[in-house]
Amino acid sequence: MEQLPLAEPAADSPVNVAGKVARAYRTIREHDRPEIWITLRAEVEVAAEAAALDTRLAQGERLPLAGVLLAVKDNIDVAGIPTTCACPGFGTTPQHTAPAVARLIDQGALVLGKTNLDQFATGLVGTRSPYGAVRNALFPDRVSGGSSSGSAVAVALGMVDAALGTDTAGSGRVPAALNGIVGVKPTLGLVSTTGVAPACPDYDAVTVFARDLALATEVTAAMIGPEPADPRSRAWPADTPLGAPARATLAVPADHNLTALSPAYRAAFDATVARWRAGGGAVATVDIGELLDAAKLLYDGAIVAQRYAAMGEFLAGEPDGADPVVARIVAGAARPAAHEYVTDLGRLAVAAAAARRLFAEYPALLLPTTTEHPTIAAVTAEPVAINSRMGTFTNFCNLLDLAAVAVPGEETATGDPFGVMLITPAFADQVGIELAARLLDTPAPLLAGTGTDLLVVGAHLRGLPLHHQLEQAKARFLGEVVTSAAYRMVALPAEPPKPGMLRVGADAGRALPGELYRLSPAALGTFLSNLPAPMTLGKVELDSGRWVTGFACDYESARDATDITEYGGWRNYLNTGR
Repeated sequence: MEQLPLAEPAADSPVNVAGKVARAYRTIREHDRPEIWITLRAEVEVAAEAAALDTRLAQGERLPLAGVLLAVKDNIDVAGIPTTCACPGFGTTPQHTAPAVARLIDQGALVLGKTNLDQFATGLVGTRSPYGAVRNALFPDRVSGGSSSGSAVAVALGMVDAALGTDTAGSGRVPAALNGIVGVKPTLGLVSTTGVAPACPDYDAVTVFARDLALATEVTAAMIGPEPADPRSRAWPADTPLGAPARATLAVPADHNLTALSPAYRAAFDATVARWRAGGGAVATVDIGELLDAAKLLYDGAIVAQRYAAMGEFLAGEPDGADPVVARIVAGAARPAAHEYVTDLGRLAVAAAAARRLFAEYPALLLPTTTEHPTIAAVTAEPVAINSRMGTFTNFCNLLDLAAVAVPGEETATGDPFGVMLITPAFADQVGIELAARLLDTPAPLLAGTGTDLLVVGAHLRGLPLHHQLEQAKARFLGEVVTSAAYRMVALPAEPPKPGMLRVGADAGRALPGELYRLSPAALGTFLSNLPAPMTLGKVELDSGRWVTGFACDYESARDATDITEYGGWRNYLNTGR
């Protein structure tokens, strides 16, 4: 399996890291939002690390994330910085950095500090913290969204380039929607949760916020990889989907599934769906009632017992700074009996089967991220009901082992931000990223670091009879390429018509055009096993000097076929009417 390199850093090169740090702290002072940070590192300390990074870069060291300034939610460990989970009585100073954060630091990212959150990651509002309610980046009287409130607002206000959050019920997506930024929630286990204080251990995910999809994807990709010490760690499987159909049909919920939306958000969702259609996409209306019913199991069912297992005994001791709403929610999680938990797991299995049926037909589900944008005063008056409503469309994702990427949709009629999510099956994260990029009309960045590149030069080209096989294989289109000048092409007697390509040497061949795709190892194996004679797969040299896997044919078959090299490619040959 070919391991793909990370993309080059989003920051300008060469990166002046020291200058970026100085500007970041200046921005932090100008905004004067102390509730964002629980622990902000001293500027002189971070500046020294920045100067050291600048020296390493000047010496030629390659650090893909050099100059990326990072905020970390304060339920994720960073060595030497207290982890409080927004509860002073819980605070401890870890000796080790969580592997997810360590991987970013190793690639040149700089941590500025730890951010505020809904205590113990329990909430979608960003107000449940003794360190203060985190105000929205755009509307200070409204909630920022939780629980990863400080991380999202730090990004939205330009204090940092990217920030880490966590997401059990929507905490890596709701704050993105309410602050007009991007939130990536990968498949459970792709990013290790070692060193992350648990909320519901089986359903927790480390997430990324950034102002654009490219950087959010790059930071997420840098954290992905198996962690031997983490029993829930997972790797990309051999059949990882790497691309979406050229003209994708998204599933969208039926009208009766959207009744929780405020009128302004409903109109914005309809406008976002219209934008997708205007860009050439299609939609199909589906009933997602079974998924929405599953979402209720996270807090209204016995699954919530995982929260008590994580923090129940600690909160029962009435620690310093415990939020009363959080303490009440977690205490209630002790009530379900074991048989109720088993019953709810059975209900989840039924909902998961419904999700599999949906995704067997559609590559992704397009949903509103949340239902409304309440004021801080409204949440204070009605803390549980509003919070519960805001998780209507997010709560089921981790319960059903789904991936999600949250991006800005069309604004409301009054110019307020509105967000949507692209939901995909587990390990189809790259498909969600690609579809989100289409919705945003931006190039699709690479998340999945796996796969093999395949060169096609004939019937598998876009618009030709066998291209559907690449779409069925969920291959990622990488671009048009040209072989080295060492190949000849023949027209084989086949149905549908297809060419054969042979390497004959630079003195007897010419450069031929083709298209490059990335396939999962399993998809490539399927291609190989299903190849009809006389087709084969072998190594082909591109004009760049790189060798890739490509289609060829045997010399015996080519000897009896018509040489069409002079046409300069299969498509040109077909266009002559042959």
